[in-house]
Amino acid sequence: MPEIAEVRVVAKALKKNLIGKKIENIKILYSRIVEGDGKKFVDALEGCTFKDIRTSGKWLIFDLGKYSILSHLRMEGKYFFVERSKEIEKHTHVVFELGDGNDLRYNDVRKFGRMVLTESDKVGESPHIKKLGIEPDDARLTVEYLLEKFSNKENPIKTVLLDQSIINGLGNIYANEVLFACGISPFRKAKDITKKEAELIIKNSKRIVLKSVEVGGGTIRSYTSSLGVIGHYQDYLLVHGKKGEPCSKCGSPIEKGQLDGRSIYFCGKCQK
Repeated sequence: MPEIAEVRVVAKALKKNLIGKKIENIKILYSRIVEGDGKKFVDALEGCTFKDIRTSGKWLIFDLGKYSILSHLRMEGKYFFVERSKEIEKHTHVVFELGDGNDLRYNDVRKFGRMVLTESDKVGESPHIKKLGIEPDDARLTVEYLLEKFSNKENPIKTVLLDQSIINGLGNIYANEVLFACGISPFRKAKDITKKEAELIIKNSKRIVLKSVEVGGGTIRSYTSSLGVIGHYQDYLLVHGKKGEPCSKCGSPIEKGQLDGRSIYFCGKCQK
């Protein structure tokens, strides 16, 4: 699944290709991708021009003037730029026909992605965006904020880091990497995190996300960019997917487990 870094990389590539282009026609081939009234979605957006593309955590936000599209890629959603004459592939679910004769096509093998129409001046009021927490590199992510959010949480810290209402954009891969960098066991109760450890979580979350954006995100089995961007952050991973390999800090084998249905990778010796 694309996490905050990969979504930012996708937004940058989309912005390079889309700004100033007009939507002439929209085809919705699988109705559940678009939340709400599909006809309203089409009627509102046909004739609009892409003004900007930005992100909020794992959400892409396409600004088309009066209206915006909120787009979540979920597990395997991808956007493709293709010539209109090219045959529409099996897993293409939404087609935006552009004024330059090309298409922006949304492809999603698992059909989990979603698009939501909203008025541009009300993006922040959308329930999808309003409930989100603070992004890892936002100055508002402070020790005091984290400790307050963690204070009554009996759940493991790994589970809490995946709560998008607290830190917006961290997913399973980066949460594993952050906790390893901090030396914190994924099984520790969030309420037991100390001030020093909260400082480390903020520091390493920011560092890891920004480095991943710098190198194009991660190209991994569950997520590969479709926009000509080859990510390299998988080359920087220290624990995720490294079961049995020696810990880069102490040499002990990296362990793999399950926590709330998610895979966890950690060093049982270094992470306490």
